[in-house]
Amino acid sequence: MLPVIALVGRPNVGKSTLFNAVTRSRDALVADMPGVTRDRHYGVCRTGERPFVVVDTGGLSGVEEGIDALTAQQVRLAIDEAQVLVLVVDARDGLLPQDRSILDELRRSGKPIIAAVNKTDGLDEQNALAEFAVFGISQTLPLSAAHNRGTEELIAAVLPLLPEDAHEELAPEDGGSIRVAIVGRPNAGKSTLINRLLGENRLIVSDVAGTTRDPIRVPLERDGKRYTLIDTAGVRRKSKVDEGVEKFSVIKTLQSMAAAQVVVVMIDARENLADQDLTLIGHALDEGRALVIAVNKWDDMDTYQREQCQRALERRLVFVEWAKQVFISALHGSGLRELMRAVVRAHTSATRELASSDLTRTLERAYEGYQPPLVRGHAPKLRFAHPGGSNPPTIVIHGSRTKHIAPAYRRYLENFFRQRYKLEGTPIRIDFRDGENPYAGKKNVLTEAQQRKRQRMISEMKRRKK
Repeated sequence: MLPVIALVGRPNVGKSTLFNAVTRSRDALVADMPGVTRDRHYGVCRTGERPFVVVDTGGLSGVEEGIDALTAQQVRLAIDEAQVLVLVVDARDGLLPQDRSILDELRRSGKPIIAAVNKTDGLDEQNALAEFAVFGISQTLPLSAAHNRGTEELIAAVLPLLPEDAHEELAPEDGGSIRVAIVGRPNAGKSTLINRLLGENRLIVSDVAGTTRDPIRVPLERDGKRYTLIDTAGVRRKSKVDEGVEKFSVIKTLQSMAAAQVVVVMIDARENLADQDLTLIGHALDEGRALVIAVNKWDDMDTYQREQCQRALERRLVFVEWAKQVFISALHGSGLRELMRAVVRAHTSATRELASSDLTRTLERAYEGYQPPLVRGHAPKLRFAHPGGSNPPTIVIHGSRTKHIAPAYRRYLENFFRQRYKLEGTPIRIDFRDGENPYAGKKNVLTEAQQRKRQRMISEMKRRKK
C-alpha cells in the first residue's frame, strides 16, 4: 500500500483546500464555514518523487457529542492509519488553546508531525511562524493553500518521513472495479448501507438528515468482484435547498452519478416513493446509467404496509420497469446479497458488446413482427443495425423515413432488443439514421427511345382533347 499522511486541525483552517491543492483535484468540498468535512476523504498526491495517500479529515472542535463526536472518531481513525501527521493551523486566528490540545493528542500517537501554518498570504511569514514556535516542531512551514503557495515545500518535507518499505505501485484508478453511486433523499440509509457492506464504520451515520456532504469513494471486494462505492449527499427538493454548502453537495452528487457505471437509488420504504426519488431516477436515465432500486427499511413494516409500498412502486415506476427492485435492510444486512447481484447484472448488461450481424437479424425479426405506422402513405424502412457504444447500450439503425417513426415504435424496438439480449437494469438508446438518396440532385436524362415514346404520349393526349 502507499504511505499515508493525515491532515488534522480545527474546523475551517483550510484542510480541504490544502487537500485539493496537494492532490490537484476538486474532490473535497470547500466552503467558508466550519464543519463542512465530516468523513475521511482519501486522495493521492503524485507531484513529488514518491506518491502517497492524503487523508482529509473533519475539524476537531473539542465537542464530544452529536455529529462532532462522530467526526472526531473518524479523525482518530485517520491518525491511527497514517505514517505522517500534518497539523494545519490558521495564521490569521493565531495560536489557540484548541491547537495545543490537538497537538498533544497527535504527540501521543508517537508519529512524525509537521506544522502547516495556513492563510499566511498578506501577512509577515516570520511573525506568523514565530507565534507557533512554542509548538517545538522543527518543521513548521508557511503556506497559502487557497493560492497553492508553499504546497511544494510541504510535500518535500513529508517525503523523507515516509517509510522506505512502503509498497509504492500505483494501481490504475478504480482498478477495473464497478463504480456504484448510492443516491437518495437525506436519511435514506446510504451511509449505513456502505458501512454494512464494508463491515466497519467507515462513514458517519446519524439520525440527523444531511450528515454526508462530500461524495466519498470506498473500495470494496465482495464475492470475487471489486467495486468502488460512492456515498453521496442526500438530495432534497430544490425549493428546500437554501444553504450554499448543500447546493454544492447536490452538484457533487449529480457529478458522481455521471461518473458511475451503476446507480443505486435508495428509497425509504416507510416514507413511500416521493417525487424527489423519481427526479433522481430521471437524472440517472438522462446520464444513461444502469439502475437498481433499493427499497430500504423494509424490516420495519407489517404485511399491509409492504403491500401498499409494492403497489405504489409498480404504479409509479412503470417507466423503468426494467430496473431491478430489491427490498433490503441496510441496518440489519438483509437483502444485500441480492442487491449486489442486481448491481453485477446491471453492469454486465450495460457493458455488453453486441455484434452488427446479430443486431441486423434481430431488427429484421422485429420489423417482420410489427411494422411502423405509415407516413403519408409510405412505411419507414429499417435496413440494418450496428452497435453505437456501451453504458448504456446504443443501437444505431439505418433506414428511410426514420425521422417520422413514432415514440411507441421506438419503445417496441427497445423492448424487443431487451428481451432478445436479456438486458436487465440498463436503459437502451436507439439512434435512427436516414440513408441518403443516391439520386438526390441528379437530373434524369432520357434515352432516344424514351424521348420518342414521350412525344407519342404528348401527341395522343392532344388528339384526345380535340
